[in-house]
Amino acid sequence: MPQEAGEKPEALVIEDHPDIADIFVRSLSEAGFETTLFQDGFDALKYLRTTTPAVVSLDLHLPEISGMDILREIRSDERLADTRVILVTADQHLAKTVEKDADLVLLKPVSFTQLRDLAARIAAKLD
Repeated sequence: MPQEAGEKPEALVIEDHPDIADIFVRSLSEAGFETTLFQDGFDALKYLRTTTPAVVSLDLHLPEISGMDILREIRSDERLADTRVILVTADQHLAKTVEKDADLVLLKPVSFTQLRDLAARIAAKLD
């Protein structure tokens, strides 16, 4: 769904580690997104069934439902076809197996500046 003029696009952060989640929320906010945070896959998936964020920052290792399952759900839902997915993981091998379904793959540790700058580029393309 297109955003109204002056309205910030939504970025959904799905990350179970509180310190990392805080960095991601602040990075995406500074890049121009309205952020929503979920720290478990189950609640994030429920939310994705009713909303269409512009960007999802997705950890692959989550409680309840894995990030891989969430990624599959996003990619199989036509409503989310334009949602950009940034996979964030420390598991390089796992990242390789799902990178074709992501718009961007970042290996942890990810810095505040790195994510902010990448997200700002995505936000600029949404205008």
